[in-house]
Formats: sequence, structure tokens, C-alpha cells
Amino acid sequence: MNTLTILWMALPFLAGFTIFILPQLDRYLVSFTALASAVFAVQVFLMNSPIALQLLDSTGVTLFIDHLSSYFILTNALVTAAVILYCLQTEKSAFFYAQMIILHGSLNAAFISTDFISVYVALEVSGIAASLLVSYPRTDRSIWVALRYLFVSNIAMLFYLVGAILVYKAHHSFSFEGLRDAPPEALALIFMGLLSKAGIFVSGLWLPLTHSESETPVSALLSGIVVKAGAFPLVRCALILEEVSPIVQIFGVGTAILGVSYAMFEKDTKRLLAFSTVSQLGWIISAPEVAGFYALTHGMAKSSLFLIVGNLPSRDLKTLQTNPMTTALWIPLILGSLSICGFPLLAGFEAKMLTLEHLVSWQTIPMNLAAVGTVICFSKLIFLPHVRTESNPPMRMGFWLATGLLLGGLIFANAVHYELYTVANILKAIGIVAVGAVIYLAIIQRLVLNLPRMFEEFEHLIGVMSLISILLFWFAWSWH
Repeated sequence: MNTLTILWMALPFLAGFTIFILPQLDRYLVSFTALASAVFAVQVFLMNSPIALQLLDSTGVTLFIDHLSSYFILTNALVTAAVILYCLQTEKSAFFYAQMIILHGSLNAAFISTDFISVYVALEVSGIAASLLVSYPRTDRSIWVALRYLFVSNIAMLFYLVGAILVYKAHHSFSFEGLRDAPPEALALIFMGLLSKAGIFVSGLWLPLTHSESETPVSALLSGIVVKAGAFPLVRCALILEEVSPIVQIFGVGTAILGVSYAMFEKDTKRLLAFSTVSQLGWIISAPEVAGFYALTHGMAKSSLFLIVGNLPSRDLKTLQTNPMTTALWIPLILGSLSICGFPLLAGFEAKMLTLEHLVSWQTIPMNLAAVGTVICFSKLIFLPHVRTESNPPMRMGFWLATGLLLGGLIFANAVHYELYTVANILKAIGIVAVGAVIYLAIIQRLVLNLPRMFEEFEHLIGVMSLISILLFWFAWSWH
């Protein structure tokens, strides 16, 4: 199994570089690689014990693959496969597919690494590949957004690298366990880098502009899986080191509330989905024990929603309220929205209930409020008008295959934790959805409120990251 694991790790990079030599094989190579990741993830699910590899020596690369990793790897495989299907009938070049599969491989590497240097390399490669995908249209706007993303990402990882060096100085190893003996500033710097990379809390406010201004398939990749590579090490550290778990959980709750607070008053569909991603990342890290399943359900739902919203007649919600979409688009739109809201019969219900059951007592009230806030946000999409007649050209087959794969996955994954279908949980989920919908229709729909975008501005992003590092240092100092 060790040899198979190494081959699986190397496959995306071999495929990516082969595409540059044999561009006519681009679609076949990326499809095979995504399928291989899905098969590998399922195989790990079926194993009784995790896979642990130590390359080089005690200070070298350490890999650990368990059920948590397999959830993230499977999410990566499904989202990548959906984007491939979506792009089948488009004019995407071999360069696009090569960068997408290199991104896929670097994300897989981040999901199995348990030392800070391996994570650093994986996140840096993924950042470069993602920025090249963002800039793919080669317009002035896309190039600026990509450079902005790359700059923020690199600055964040510079802070992270300094923290990793401090861990090595204290522990003579880059392993996650070394964080226990490291000075407070090591934790502050590493966590600040990861929070920024993942788009968590105010240090991640670069995310809405980047995700909303990217092309539709790239937005699906970014929100569906890329940002989770930054959240995964936070989850792993929280599970390995019980002492740092409260810090991760605090930022989880804060992020869940922050994201829905912005999304609730958003008038642009793609920005609404982007702020929702910020909030959902908070849900993922608020209960590290069940983060994998929540990441899987969110990745499938959010990627499908970005693919759907990218094909609506307009991004402006006011325009969509006066120009009904076709019912054929509205149905998958509400399925993805209801899954994120936690409605029964979709996997999002089990993910939401599982997370709520694993919260500590102080998290319960704010996270239930965040759940209601999520429903309010997605009511903006659920209650959009629709008509049966289709005035626009019919959707491409690739679109239906992609959304069918993702939404079908949400229905299929609904059987994973079937024991959560108790009367109490079903009534609670329906109650949350009902309360959120009523608040939207009675209050939020009538409000006109423009939240400031000051903290999203480029010149403020680094300053916010510095403030978060000070807050983290205070948390770490208190912990020590």
C-alpha cells in the first residue's frame, strides 16, 4: 500500500507535465487522475487502520492518511471531476487542464501531510496553480485579481514559514506535534498563515473578490476544495493537540457568524456564495472531529451552486427577481441551497446535525444562530422566480453531467450517517429552515443595507493579517 500511495501522489504531477508534451491527451489524463483519487479515497475508507509514511529521516516528510484525509481527497476528486465534465464542450486549452491537475495533486499532498514543511510546499504549489487558473482569461481584471490573490497568499505563507522554523528550533522536527513545545509566536505565525490561506475570519476577506471574479469553473474549484487545504492543517492540529483545539473552535464560530453577516445583505449571487464559503469554513473547523464529512458535503453543494449561478441570466439579485430563470436551473439551485441549509434528505442535513452534536456547550447558541443565518442567505436564491419555458439556449451537456455528479453525490452521501435521522433532528432541521425563511421574507427581504468593503481592499488585507497574528499570539501565550 505504501508504494501505491507514492504512485498516487506522483500521478497528478506526472499527468500535468505530460499534458505539456502531449496536449491532445489533456482531458483523458485529468479524468483518469481524478478517478484515481476517488478510488484511492474509497480504498482508505475501507481500511481498518490508517497509512503512515515517514520519508527521509525523523526530520523529513511525514504522511498520514486516515478517514479524515479520505473525506478531503474524495471531495477533491469529485469537485475536479465535475469541473472537467463542465469544461468538456468548452475551448479550454491544455494549459488550463495542466494547471488544474497540478492543483489537484498539490491539494492531495496537503491533505496527507503532517509536517509543516510538506504543508508549506503543497500550499505554495496550490497557490501558484490557482492564481494561474484565476488569470486564465488574460483580461486586465483577471490578472489583477490573480496577482492580488498570489500576493496575499505568499505573504501569509511567509509568516507561516517563520513559525515553522521556530517549531523546528524548539523541537528539532517540523512535525505537527512539535507545536506543543514551540514558543507562542510559532503558533501565532503558523495559524495566521493558515487562517489567511483558508479564507477564515477577517484575515480571509480576500476570498469574496477572488471567488466572485473568477471564471465559473475556477470559482467552483476555489470554493469547493482549494480553500479547504488551508483549513485541513488547522483541523489536524486541533485533533493532535487538544490544547490548541479551543483556539481553532473560537475562530470557527467567529468565521461562521462573520460570513453569514456579510452574505445576508449581499446583492450579487457570486459574492453571496463566496461569503457563504467563509461561513461554511467556520463550520468545518468548529467541530474538528467531524470536519471531513462536512467538508465533503459543502464541497459538492458549493461547487454545484457556483456552476449553476454562473449560468443564470444575471449576477444581480434584483435583476433575477424581475427576470425569472428557467425551472430546469431553479431545481438544482434549490437542491444545492437546501443541502447547505441542512434540510433533510440531503447530505447537508447529516453534516449539520453531526457538527451540532459535536460542539462544546459555549458554541451551541452562536452556531445555531449561524445555521438560521445560512437559511436567510440562501432564501435569496430559493425564493427567486422561475418559469417552465426556456427563452435562453439550452444548457450544455457538460453542465448537466457536472451538476448531476455533485447533486447525486449529495443524495448518495445522505446514507452515510443515516442514524442521525431521528424525529428530534428532523424537526430541528425543519424548524431552522422555517425560521430562517420567515425572517428573510418578513424582514431581510425588505432591508437595504450596504456593508462596508473596507477590509476587503488590497491595502488593508496585510494590516488585518498582522492584527490577527497579535490576537493569536495572545491566545497562544494564554495557552502556554
